[in-house]
Amino acid sequence: MLADPFALFDTWFAEARAAEPNDPNAMALATADAAGRPSVRMVLLKGHGPDGFVFYTNRDSRKAGEIAANPYAALLFHWKSLRRQIRIEGPLTLAGDAESDAYFASRSRDSRLGAWASDQSRPLPDRATFEARFAAMDARFAGDDVPRPPHWGGYRLMPGHIEFWQDGAHRLHERRVFVRADDDRWCEGLLYP
Repeated sequence: MLADPFALFDTWFAEARAAEPNDPNAMALATADAAGRPSVRMVLLKGHGPDGFVFYTNRDSRKAGEIAANPYAALLFHWKSLRRQIRIEGPLTLAGDAESDAYFASRSRDSRLGAWASDQSRPLPDRATFEARFAAMDARFAGDDVPRPPHWGGYRLMPGHIEFWQDGAHRLHERRVFVRADDDRWCEGLLYP
């Protein structure tokens, strides 16, 4: 059994990439606003390692507002075909500009234009309005590279708690938990199913 939660995550994530038919890097991101009201949505993992788990979004979105008010979140990977899930909890920080720029540049041109055109999470009167904004951005950047908008970038969750859940017959599941101690060492244990 692997005693390093990041090595175990790498193993499970590699198996998910081989087995899951669509978006094995999809994860539920749970946040809460300043009053403690929760919200959850799916985002895509775009980087991971001992320095944390990274996703990208519009920093003017609802989720970004909740992160600013309460910079602590939970992630959940659920790989149904493997009958596994991983829960991760910890504080969030902004990913650096260079890292955000590099990832943004790797996206398709249309995805980059969409980041400029979208007021993510805000009311949209009709689809035609968004399509017109997209066309305007396409015209604005015609023949040019599409830079990262100032309101768009990454977040990094630094885990303090990671739980690996494996389905078992008759609901006799296996749950391994890793908790980061104050000295940054990982303490490992099992949980009842």
